[in-house]
Amino acid sequence: MRDHGELSACAIAREVNAGRLTAREAAADALARIARDDTGLRAFTALWPREAAEHAAAVDRRVREGHRLPLAGVPLGVKGTEGPDSFQSARLIAAGCVPVGATSTPGPGTRWQTWGATDRGVTLNPHDPRWSPGGSSAGSAVAVAAGMVPLATGSDGAGSVRIPAAWCGVIGLKPTNGLVPARDRAGLNIAGPLARHAADAAVYLDALTGTTTASRALAAPARPLRTAWSPDLGFAATRPDIAERARTFLHDLSRAGATEPVDVPVLLVDPAACWRSLRGHAPADAERVARTRAALARALDRVFAEVDLLATPTTPNAPHGHDGPGDTLSVALTWAFNISGHPAISIPAGLTPDGEPVGLHLVARRGREADLLSVAAAAENPGHAVARGAGDVADARGTAALGQSFAPMVLRAATRKSLTAS
Repeated sequence: MRDHGELSACAIAREVNAGRLTAREAAADALARIARDDTGLRAFTALWPREAAEHAAAVDRRVREGHRLPLAGVPLGVKGTEGPDSFQSARLIAAGCVPVGATSTPGPGTRWQTWGATDRGVTLNPHDPRWSPGGSSAGSAVAVAAGMVPLATGSDGAGSVRIPAAWCGVIGLKPTNGLVPARDRAGLNIAGPLARHAADAAVYLDALTGTTTASRALAAPARPLRTAWSPDLGFAATRPDIAERARTFLHDLSRAGATEPVDVPVLLVDPAACWRSLRGHAPADAERVARTRAALARALDRVFAEVDLLATPTTPNAPHGHDGPGDTLSVALTWAFNISGHPAISIPAGLTPDGEPVGLHLVARRGREADLLSVAAAAENPGHAVARGAGDVADARGTAALGQSFAPMVLRAATRKSLTAS
Protein backbone atom coordinates (compact mmCIF):
# COMPACT_ATOMS: atom_id res chain seq x y z
CA MET A 1 0.00 0.00 0.00
CA ARG A 2 1.31 3.45 -0.90
CA ASP A 3 1.78 5.84 2.02
CA HIS A 4 -0.04 9.08 1.24
CA GLY A 5 0.85 10.74 4.52
CA GLU A 6 2.93 13.43 2.84
CA LEU A 7 0.10 14.51 0.52
CA SER A 8 -1.91 17.61 1.28
CA ALA A 9 -5.69 17.40 1.51
CA CYS A 10 -5.95 19.24 -1.82
CA ALA A 11 -3.57 16.75 -3.45
CA ILE A 12 -5.56 13.77 -2.15
CA ALA A 13 -8.79 15.30 -3.45
CA ARG A 14 -7.23 15.88 -6.87
CA GLU A 15 -6.06 12.26 -7.03
CA VAL A 16 -9.44 10.88 -5.96
CA ASN A 17 -11.40 13.13 -8.32
CA ALA A 18 -9.09 12.11 -11.18
CA GLY A 19 -9.55 8.40 -10.44
CA ARG A 20 -5.88 7.81 -9.65
CA LEU A 21 -6.64 7.08 -6.00
CA THR A 22 -9.80 5.87 -4.30
CA ALA A 23 -11.24 7.22 -1.09
CA ARG A 24 -11.17 3.65 0.22
CA GLU A 25 -7.41 3.48 -0.35
CA ALA A 26 -6.82 6.88 1.25
CA ALA A 27 -8.85 5.96 4.34
CA ALA A 28 -7.19 2.56 4.73
CA ASP A 29 -3.79 4.21 4.39
CA ALA A 30 -4.62 6.79 7.07
CA LEU A 31 -5.85 4.12 9.48
CA ALA A 32 -2.63 2.17 8.90
CA ARG A 33 -0.56 5.28 9.69
CA ILE A 34 -2.53 5.87 12.87
CA ALA A 35 -2.03 2.25 13.96
CA ARG A 36 1.71 2.63 13.28
CA ASP A 37 2.36 6.10 14.71
CA ASP A 38 -0.24 6.82 17.38
CA THR A 39 1.17 4.39 19.93
CA GLY A 40 3.83 6.93 20.75
CA LEU A 41 1.64 10.05 20.58
CA ARG A 42 -1.91 9.18 21.75
CA ALA A 43 -3.72 11.60 19.46
CA PHE A 44 -6.78 9.38 18.95
CA THR A 45 -9.28 8.10 21.49
CA ALA A 46 -11.25 5.93 19.02
CA LEU A 47 -10.92 4.70 15.45
CA TRP A 48 -13.85 4.17 13.08
CA PRO A 49 -12.73 1.70 10.39
CA ARG A 50 -16.23 0.47 9.55
CA GLU A 51 -17.74 3.94 9.33
CA ALA A 52 -14.72 5.17 7.37
CA ALA A 53 -15.17 2.37 4.82
CA GLU A 54 -18.84 3.30 4.41
CA HIS A 55 -18.10 7.00 3.92
CA ALA A 56 -15.25 6.19 1.53
CA ALA A 57 -17.49 3.94 -0.55
CA ALA A 58 -20.03 6.76 -0.80
CA VAL A 59 -17.33 9.18 -1.99
CA ASP A 60 -16.02 6.73 -4.58
CA ARG A 61 -19.56 6.17 -5.84
CA ARG A 62 -20.17 9.92 -6.21
CA VAL A 63 -16.88 10.37 -8.06
CA ARG A 64 -17.78 7.57 -10.48
CA GLU A 65 -21.10 9.34 -11.08
CA GLY A 66 -19.19 12.41 -12.22
CA HIS A 67 -19.28 14.57 -9.08
CA ARG A 68 -16.17 16.57 -8.21
CA LEU A 69 -15.89 17.02 -4.46
CA PRO A 70 -13.58 19.67 -3.01
CA LEU A 71 -12.29 17.32 -0.30
CA ALA A 72 -12.86 14.00 -2.04
CA GLY A 73 -11.48 11.12 0.00
CA VAL A 74 -9.58 13.29 2.49
CA PRO A 75 -9.09 11.41 5.81
CA LEU A 76 -10.37 13.55 8.68
CA GLY A 77 -9.63 13.48 12.39
CA VAL A 78 -12.68 14.56 14.40
CA LYS A 79 -12.39 16.37 17.72
CA GLY A 80 -13.68 13.99 20.36
CA THR A 81 -16.17 16.44 21.87
CA GLU A 82 -17.86 16.87 18.48
CA GLY A 83 -18.23 13.51 16.79
CA PRO A 84 -19.15 12.80 13.17
CA ASP A 85 -22.67 14.23 13.46
CA SER A 86 -21.71 17.80 14.41
CA PHE A 87 -22.49 20.69 12.05
CA GLN A 88 -18.83 20.98 11.13
CA SER A 89 -18.30 17.26 10.53
CA ALA A 90 -21.48 16.95 8.46
CA ARG A 91 -20.41 19.82 6.17
CA LEU A 92 -16.97 18.30 5.68
CA ILE A 93 -18.36 14.83 5.01
CA ALA A 94 -20.68 16.35 2.40
CA ALA A 95 -17.58 17.87 0.75
CA GLY A 96 -15.98 14.42 0.53
CA CYS A 97 -14.04 14.01 3.79
CA VAL A 98 -13.83 10.56 5.34
CA PRO A 99 -13.82 10.67 9.18
CA VAL A 100 -11.42 8.04 10.51
CA GLY A 101 -11.49 8.56 14.28
CA ALA A 102 -12.00 10.75 17.34
CA THR A 103 -9.13 12.88 18.62
CA SER A 104 -8.26 13.61 22.23
CA THR A 105 -9.43 16.53 24.34
CA PRO A 106 -8.71 17.41 27.99
CA GLY A 107 -9.95 15.12 30.70
CA PRO A 108 -11.46 16.13 34.05
CA GLY A 109 -9.61 17.37 37.08
CA THR A 110 -7.58 20.36 35.85
CA ARG A 111 -8.31 24.04 35.61
CA TRP A 112 -6.30 24.27 32.39
CA GLN A 113 -7.46 22.95 29.03
CA THR A 114 -4.14 22.81 27.18
CA TRP A 115 -3.76 19.01 27.13
CA GLY A 116 -5.36 15.83 25.86
CA ALA A 117 -6.48 12.65 27.64
CA THR A 118 -6.80 9.08 26.37
CA ASP A 119 -7.25 5.74 28.09
CA ARG A 120 -3.56 5.10 27.25
CA GLY A 121 -2.32 8.25 28.99
CA VAL A 122 -1.93 11.91 28.11
CA THR A 123 -1.46 13.06 24.53
CA LEU A 124 2.17 13.86 23.74
CA ASN A 125 3.60 16.76 21.76
CA PRO A 126 5.14 15.41 18.53
CA HIS A 127 8.12 17.76 18.91
CA ASP A 128 9.02 16.52 22.38
CA PRO A 129 7.05 14.02 24.49
CA ARG A 130 7.87 15.98 27.64
CA TRP A 131 5.58 18.78 26.48
CA SER A 132 1.85 19.15 26.25
CA PRO A 133 0.46 19.62 22.71
CA GLY A 134 -1.90 22.37 23.87
CA GLY A 135 -5.66 22.16 23.74
CA SER A 136 -8.42 21.72 23.87
CA SER A 137 -8.10 20.45 20.27
CA ALA A 138 -5.05 18.52 21.41
CA GLY A 139 -5.30 15.27 19.47
CA SER A 140 -6.40 17.05 16.30
CA ALA A 141 -3.24 19.16 16.26
CA VAL A 142 -1.00 16.16 17.00
CA ALA A 143 -2.65 13.98 14.34
CA VAL A 144 -2.11 16.66 11.68
CA ALA A 145 1.43 17.56 12.78
CA ALA A 146 2.50 13.91 12.77
CA GLY A 147 1.04 13.29 9.30
CA MET A 148 -1.58 10.77 10.43
CA VAL A 149 -4.29 12.84 8.72
CA PRO A 150 -4.01 16.00 6.59
CA LEU A 151 -6.97 17.72 8.27
CA ALA A 152 -8.70 17.59 11.63
CA THR A 153 -11.60 19.45 13.17
CA GLY A 154 -11.21 21.81 16.07
CA SER A 155 -13.26 24.28 18.03
CA ASP A 156 -11.96 27.47 19.59
CA GLY A 157 -13.63 29.15 22.56
CA ALA A 158 -10.53 30.88 23.94
CA GLY A 159 -7.70 29.64 21.74
CA SER A 160 -8.42 25.92 21.59
CA VAL A 161 -7.53 25.66 17.88
CA ARG A 162 -4.78 28.28 17.77
CA ILE A 163 -2.82 27.21 20.88
CA PRO A 164 -2.33 23.53 19.93
CA ALA A 165 -1.56 24.66 16.39
CA ALA A 166 1.23 26.86 17.73
CA TRP A 167 2.68 24.21 20.04
CA CYS A 168 2.53 21.43 17.42
CA GLY A 169 3.74 23.55 14.50
CA VAL A 170 0.66 23.54 12.25
CA ILE A 171 -1.96 26.03 11.04
CA GLY A 172 -5.01 26.68 13.22
CA LEU A 173 -7.81 29.04 12.17
CA LYS A 174 -10.63 30.56 14.21
CA PRO A 175 -13.16 32.05 11.76
CA THR A 176 -15.21 35.17 12.36
CA ASN A 177 -17.81 34.63 15.07
CA GLY A 178 -21.19 33.97 13.47
CA LEU A 179 -19.78 32.59 10.23
CA VAL A 180 -20.75 29.14 11.50
CA PRO A 181 -23.02 28.25 14.43
CA ALA A 182 -21.28 28.68 17.78
CA ARG A 183 -20.86 25.61 19.95
CA ASP A 184 -21.72 27.40 23.20
CA ARG A 185 -24.52 29.66 24.41
CA ALA A 186 -22.13 32.59 24.82
CA GLY A 187 -21.28 32.54 21.12
CA LEU A 188 -17.54 32.29 21.76
CA ASN A 189 -16.74 28.72 20.67
CA ILE A 190 -16.18 28.62 16.90
CA ALA A 191 -15.43 25.62 14.68
CA GLY A 192 -12.21 25.70 12.70
CA PRO A 193 -9.50 23.62 11.04
CA LEU A 194 -6.14 22.21 12.01
CA ALA A 195 -4.05 21.81 8.84
CA ARG A 196 -0.48 21.65 7.58
CA HIS A 197 -1.14 23.78 4.49
CA ALA A 198 -2.94 27.08 3.98
CA ALA A 199 -4.69 25.82 0.86
CA ASP A 200 -6.14 22.90 2.82
CA ALA A 201 -7.43 25.23 5.53
CA ALA A 202 -8.99 27.49 2.88
CA VAL A 203 -10.85 24.65 1.16
CA TYR A 204 -11.96 23.36 4.56
CA LEU A 205 -13.33 26.80 5.44
CA ASP A 206 -15.22 27.03 2.15
CA ALA A 207 -16.74 23.59 2.71
CA LEU A 208 -17.75 24.63 6.21
CA THR A 209 -19.20 28.04 5.36
CA GLY A 210 -20.10 28.02 1.66
CA THR A 211 -17.71 30.94 1.04
CA THR A 212 -15.06 31.33 -1.67
CA THR A 213 -12.08 31.89 0.58
CA ALA A 214 -9.80 29.51 -1.30
CA SER A 215 -9.75 31.44 -4.56
CA ARG A 216 -9.16 34.75 -2.77
CA ALA A 217 -6.66 33.48 -0.20
CA LEU A 218 -4.53 31.60 -2.66
CA ALA A 219 -4.19 34.48 -5.10
CA ALA A 220 -1.22 36.67 -4.25
CA PRO A 221 -2.41 39.95 -2.69
CA ALA A 222 -2.04 43.11 -4.73
CA ARG A 223 -0.01 44.74 -1.97
CA PRO A 224 1.66 43.79 1.31
CA LEU A 225 -0.85 43.69 4.15
CA ARG A 226 -0.32 46.50 6.65
CA THR A 227 0.40 44.87 10.00
CA ALA A 228 0.67 46.13 13.57
CA TRP A 229 2.80 44.19 16.06
CA SER A 230 2.19 43.76 19.78
CA PRO A 231 4.04 41.27 21.97
CA ASP A 232 1.52 41.52 24.79
CA LEU A 233 -1.66 43.44 23.74
CA GLY A 234 -0.83 45.82 26.58
CA PHE A 235 -1.32 43.39 29.48
CA ALA A 236 0.09 39.88 28.93
CA ALA A 237 3.35 38.65 30.46
CA THR A 238 4.91 37.27 27.29
CA ARG A 239 8.23 35.44 27.57
CA PRO A 240 10.88 37.53 25.76
CA ASP A 241 12.26 34.69 23.61
CA ILE A 242 8.72 33.77 22.46
CA ALA A 243 8.07 37.37 21.45
CA GLU A 244 11.43 37.61 19.70
CA ARG A 245 10.87 34.44 17.66
CA ALA A 246 7.38 35.55 16.54
CA ARG A 247 8.53 39.07 15.71
CA THR A 248 11.52 37.79 13.75
CA PHE A 249 9.22 35.62 11.67
CA LEU A 250 6.89 38.57 11.06
CA HIS A 251 9.93 40.59 9.97
CA ASP A 252 10.83 37.81 7.52
CA LEU A 253 7.29 37.95 6.12
CA SER A 254 7.69 41.68 5.64
CA ARG A 255 11.02 41.28 3.83
CA ALA A 256 9.38 38.68 1.58
CA GLY A 257 6.66 41.18 0.67
CA ALA A 258 3.69 39.56 2.43
CA THR A 259 3.24 42.17 5.16
CA GLU A 260 4.21 45.77 5.79
CA PRO A 261 5.01 46.84 9.36
CA VAL A 262 3.01 49.77 10.69
CA ASP A 263 3.68 51.35 14.07
CA VAL A 264 0.27 51.47 15.75
CA PRO A 265 -0.20 51.34 19.53
CA VAL A 266 -2.17 48.28 20.66
CA LEU A 267 -3.57 48.58 24.17
CA LEU A 268 -6.46 46.27 24.93
CA VAL A 269 -8.20 45.73 28.23
CA ASP A 270 -7.51 42.37 29.85
CA PRO A 271 -10.53 40.23 28.86
CA ALA A 272 -10.10 37.54 31.53
CA ALA A 273 -12.97 38.52 33.82
CA CYS A 274 -15.29 39.21 30.89
CA TRP A 275 -14.59 35.83 29.28
CA ARG A 276 -15.07 33.93 32.54
CA SER A 277 -18.36 35.69 33.16
CA LEU A 278 -19.61 34.96 29.64
CA ARG A 279 -18.73 31.29 29.93
CA GLY A 280 -20.23 30.91 33.39
CA HIS A 281 -16.89 30.40 35.14
CA ALA A 282 -17.44 33.48 37.29
CA PRO A 283 -20.51 35.27 38.69
CA ALA A 284 -22.44 37.04 35.95
CA ASP A 285 -21.75 40.76 35.79
CA ALA A 286 -23.61 42.09 32.78
CA GLU A 287 -22.46 45.66 33.27
CA ARG A 288 -18.78 44.70 33.47
CA VAL A 289 -19.11 42.42 30.44
CA ALA A 290 -20.72 45.21 28.44
CA ARG A 291 -17.97 47.67 29.43
CA THR A 292 -15.20 45.25 28.48
CA ARG A 293 -16.80 44.37 25.17
CA ALA A 294 -17.24 48.04 24.31
CA ALA A 295 -13.65 48.84 25.28
CA LEU A 296 -12.32 45.95 23.17
CA ALA A 297 -14.42 47.07 20.22
CA ARG A 298 -13.19 50.68 20.45
CA ALA A 299 -9.54 49.68 20.75
CA LEU A 300 -9.68 47.20 17.88
CA ASP A 301 -11.63 49.60 15.67
CA ARG A 302 -8.79 52.10 16.16
CA VAL A 303 -6.17 49.49 15.24
CA PHE A 304 -8.02 48.22 12.15
CA ALA A 305 -8.64 51.75 10.94
CA GLU A 306 -4.87 51.87 10.34
CA VAL A 307 -3.91 48.29 9.43
CA ASP A 308 -5.13 45.09 7.80
CA LEU A 309 -3.67 42.74 10.40
CA LEU A 310 -2.68 42.65 14.06
CA ALA A 311 0.21 40.30 14.94
CA THR A 312 1.19 38.82 18.30
CA PRO A 313 2.76 35.59 19.48
CA THR A 314 0.02 32.94 19.71
CA THR A 315 0.83 32.26 23.35
CA PRO A 316 2.88 34.15 25.92
CA ASN A 317 4.56 30.90 26.92
CA ALA A 318 6.17 27.86 25.35
CA PRO A 319 4.55 24.41 25.54
CA HIS A 320 4.34 23.46 29.21
CA GLY A 321 4.99 20.08 30.73
CA HIS A 322 2.32 17.56 31.60
CA ASP A 323 2.02 19.06 35.10
CA GLY A 324 0.39 22.18 33.65
CA PRO A 325 1.26 25.82 32.96
CA GLY A 326 1.50 27.02 36.55
CA ASP A 327 0.23 30.56 36.92
CA THR A 328 0.68 31.42 33.21
CA LEU A 329 -2.46 31.97 31.16
CA SER A 330 -1.73 30.33 27.82
CA VAL A 331 -4.92 31.96 26.44
CA ALA A 332 -3.82 35.51 27.33
CA LEU A 333 -3.22 36.55 23.70
CA THR A 334 -6.09 34.65 22.05
CA TRP A 335 -9.31 34.89 24.03
CA ALA A 336 -9.94 38.61 23.45
CA PHE A 337 -10.79 37.75 19.84
CA ASN A 338 -13.36 35.14 20.81
CA ILE A 339 -15.12 38.00 22.58
CA SER A 340 -14.63 40.57 19.81
CA GLY A 341 -15.45 38.10 17.04
CA HIS A 342 -12.44 38.83 14.81
CA PRO A 343 -10.97 35.96 12.77
CA ALA A 344 -7.52 34.82 13.85
CA ILE A 345 -4.93 32.27 12.77
CA SER A 346 -1.79 30.70 14.20
CA ILE A 347 0.95 29.83 11.74
CA PRO A 348 4.28 28.13 12.55
CA ALA A 349 6.95 30.74 13.31
CA GLY A 350 9.91 28.48 14.05
CA LEU A 351 11.60 27.40 17.27
CA THR A 352 13.13 29.06 20.31
CA PRO A 353 16.83 28.41 20.97
CA ASP A 354 15.68 25.52 23.18
CA GLY A 355 13.70 23.96 20.32
CA GLU A 356 10.23 24.99 21.52
CA PRO A 357 7.64 25.61 18.78
CA VAL A 358 6.30 29.16 18.49
CA GLY A 359 3.23 30.38 16.64
CA LEU A 360 2.68 33.74 14.97
CA HIS A 361 -0.86 34.88 15.73
CA LEU A 362 -2.55 37.08 13.14
CA VAL A 363 -5.91 38.80 13.58
CA ALA A 364 -7.88 40.38 10.74
CA ARG A 365 -10.98 42.46 10.25
CA ARG A 366 -14.23 40.51 10.54
CA GLY A 367 -14.87 38.44 7.45
CA ARG A 368 -11.27 38.74 6.19
CA GLU A 369 -10.15 35.12 6.64
CA ALA A 370 -8.68 35.36 3.13
CA ASP A 371 -6.08 37.87 4.39
CA LEU A 372 -4.99 35.49 7.15
CA LEU A 373 -4.72 32.51 4.83
CA SER A 374 -2.88 34.54 2.21
CA VAL A 375 -0.13 35.30 4.72
CA ALA A 376 -0.10 31.66 5.81
CA ALA A 377 0.36 30.67 2.17
CA ALA A 378 3.22 33.15 1.85
CA ALA A 379 4.89 31.60 4.90
CA GLU A 380 4.88 28.23 3.13
CA ASN A 381 5.74 29.60 -0.30
CA PRO A 382 7.44 33.01 -0.18
CA GLY A 383 7.01 33.39 -3.94
CA HIS A 384 3.27 33.70 -3.25
CA ALA A 385 3.76 36.72 -1.02
CA VAL A 386 2.61 39.53 -3.30
CA ALA A 387 1.69 40.10 -6.93
CA ARG A 388 4.68 41.99 -8.33
CA GLY A 389 5.48 43.84 -11.47
CA ALA A 390 8.40 42.71 -13.62
CA GLY A 391 10.83 44.98 -11.82
CA ASP A 392 9.76 44.12 -8.28
CA VAL A 393 11.76 41.51 -6.39
CA ALA A 394 11.20 40.38 -2.80
CA ASP A 395 14.13 40.64 -0.42
CA ALA A 396 15.91 37.32 -0.93
CA ARG A 397 16.98 37.28 2.70
CA GLY A 398 13.34 37.38 3.76
CA THR A 399 12.28 34.53 1.51
CA ALA A 400 15.22 32.38 2.61
CA ALA A 401 14.52 33.07 6.28
CA LEU A 402 10.87 32.10 5.86
CA GLY A 403 11.88 28.75 4.45
CA GLN A 404 14.29 28.15 7.32
CA SER A 405 11.66 29.09 9.94
CA PHE A 406 8.78 27.14 8.45
CA ALA A 407 10.74 24.00 7.51
CA PRO A 408 11.53 22.74 11.04
CA MET A 409 7.83 22.73 11.87
CA VAL A 410 6.91 20.17 9.19
CA LEU A 411 7.32 16.72 10.68
CA ARG A 412 8.47 14.55 7.83
CA ALA A 413 8.31 10.77 7.81
CA ALA A 414 11.80 10.23 9.21
CA THR A 415 11.08 12.55 12.13
CA ARG A 416 7.78 10.81 12.87
CA LYS A 417 9.50 7.44 12.81
CA SER A 418 12.11 8.52 15.35
CA LEU A 419 9.47 10.04 17.61
CA THR A 420 7.21 7.04 17.63
CA ALA A 421 10.15 4.68 18.15
CA SER A 422 11.34 6.55 21.23
